[in-house]
Amino acid sequence: MIRVHPLMPEARSVTARDMGWLAISLALVIVPHSERVPWWVSVSALCLLGWRTYLVLNLRPLPWRWVPLALAVIGMAGIWLEYRTLFGRSAGIALLVLFAGLKLIEMRSHRDATVVVFLSYFLIITNFLFTQSIPTALVMCCALLVITTTLVSFNAPQRNIVALVHIAGTVLLHAVPIAVLLFMLFPRVQGPLWRLPQDAYTGITGLSETMSPGSFSKLSQSDAIAFRALFSGRPPPSRHLYWRGPVFLDFDGRTWRNGSFRRLSEFELTGGETRYSYTVILEPHQRDWLFALDMPEYLPPRAWISGDGQLISYAPVRTRMRYEMASLAGARLAEEEAPAVLGRALRLPPNFNPRTRALSEQWRREARGDEQIVQTALRHLRDGGFQYTLLPPLLGRDSVDEFLFSTRAGFCEHFSSAFVFLMRSAGVPARVVTGYQGGELNPVDRYLTVRQADAHAWAEVYLRNQGWIRVDPTAAVSPLRLDSGLAGAVPGAEQLPLLLRAEIPEWIRSARNNWEALVNQWNLQILGYNTDRQREFLNRLGMIDPDWKSLAFAMLTSTAVVLALLIAWSLRGLRRSDPVQNAWVAFCAKLGGRGLERRPQEGPRDFALRASDRFPGQRAAIGAVSELYIALRYGRTSPAGEVSRLRRLVREFTPA
Repeated sequence: MIRVHPLMPEARSVTARDMGWLAISLALVIVPHSERVPWWVSVSALCLLGWRTYLVLNLRPLPWRWVPLALAVIGMAGIWLEYRTLFGRSAGIALLVLFAGLKLIEMRSHRDATVVVFLSYFLIITNFLFTQSIPTALVMCCALLVITTTLVSFNAPQRNIVALVHIAGTVLLHAVPIAVLLFMLFPRVQGPLWRLPQDAYTGITGLSETMSPGSFSKLSQSDAIAFRALFSGRPPPSRHLYWRGPVFLDFDGRTWRNGSFRRLSEFELTGGETRYSYTVILEPHQRDWLFALDMPEYLPPRAWISGDGQLISYAPVRTRMRYEMASLAGARLAEEEAPAVLGRALRLPPNFNPRTRALSEQWRREARGDEQIVQTALRHLRDGGFQYTLLPPLLGRDSVDEFLFSTRAGFCEHFSSAFVFLMRSAGVPARVVTGYQGGELNPVDRYLTVRQADAHAWAEVYLRNQGWIRVDPTAAVSPLRLDSGLAGAVPGAEQLPLLLRAEIPEWIRSARNNWEALVNQWNLQILGYNTDRQREFLNRLGMIDPDWKSLAFAMLTSTAVVLALLIAWSLRGLRRSDPVQNAWVAFCAKLGGRGLERRPQEGPRDFALRASDRFPGQRAAIGAVSELYIALRYGRTSPAGEVSRLRRLVREFTPA
């Protein structure tokens, strides 16, 4: 039977200091999950943590073993009722958070505490399943340092906090080169590794597959970034920045909807003024829309274009996407529109908006052509006392009638919807186009930032011998919407969020620009290091089209070299003379010369007791040397004066 020494880590009980380190470690990795897991899971974990802390501080016994088992069963039942499953990302993380608290209740030794530490390491990873932002990375790095310090403290309880943090930091710094090598050389996988079934597809977009009055009201006040664009030269003026998105063709009286997609096998453009080349970095929005300036000259990889000019990805955009584009301003698709599409572009629901229909019919009788009807409608909006506002009143069944003849207040979707209805009533084919308009140039990195606040809707009319022509009725009412963005268009009484206001202090604007430039580089260099970027990096190293064997060889070889250098660096201190150890070795050599050899398993105190029995006349000197050696070797400090005293005692010692 093996007898466990009472000072072995497995047998030591968990102290209040150990519990404090564990509490900090768990809090750093669990608290960020509080907004993602059910509230009762977070409260339960905190209550379990507080319960165990109370037991440790008051030296109370742990509960019976069936208590945590019963709590685990109840918790699993609650999670199943919450998610209807115990698998997947959200349910799995809720279980981990709950089990981390339960493990504290049944923790009886340092071996159990070490399991909690390893669970905390795993919980660090789970935070990156939701966000990989810079703040999350910084908080998790702090958590990694605290958790490693906790592990070190279990094995060195005599060290102070500064020494523990120093040891943990040194260990983590040694791991950084290996982590960098693995990041650069480990084969990349298309898409995130944590894409779990059914619960990995979350996100928002500033646009929708439908449009009805009110659908943009909240999104217009969001400063979330939709995408960034970097132009090879000078960006176009703001009023030319129309980023095309979904096109709406069908209207039921309240809601506009996408028409059926007609895929173009090939396309060519006609007309156009200036060519712009740029790179788009599109944020994930869970839809298959891609964005480019009207009109794109070619297609991004793994994308196609519809007959109404929409860029469509073959798969929903669930990760950040980067693609190169070129657009020809003022161009349009060269092919003739199909009669069936033009018929749908004239279709209106019966018995809706009679006053608008009557007005359009009057314009048709007085006009000499379709272009004059377009200009008449724009003049009516410009001179009719209409107001651009983010807080439009609610509209009833005949929404266009109420908007044009009563409220006269709205934003882009109201103006575009009413304009298209007017055109169709007058016999001019028209459709609604949504997307983004404008953008803000970041002077730090020269990227044009397009936000959800830039979501916009405009119209297109089909004119004979010209094709589809863009008309923006919002610009007729509020030209500042195109020149100055949302902040310059809304009345002063309508307060926008701080960072969207035109009058924010310059230092706040500068801080935001610098932060967004930093986040952009983080997205490009770290989060954007995908298969293509890795291939480019390896090609620069001379590895042309590497396979998994060459990648594995390069990774293992470089890792071995780095490990050898780290080992050499860590062992460099062995060459230095340790005065305390040298003095003890000299002391043992003196006793060995008199026939008293120290046994390999014998500690300094046991050896000193045996030496005192062998040389009773030197008991005081032997005790002084051994106790001073123990204090200097295993204590917290090593004063230089005490080291000199140990040397003197050993030098003066003569066994007799």
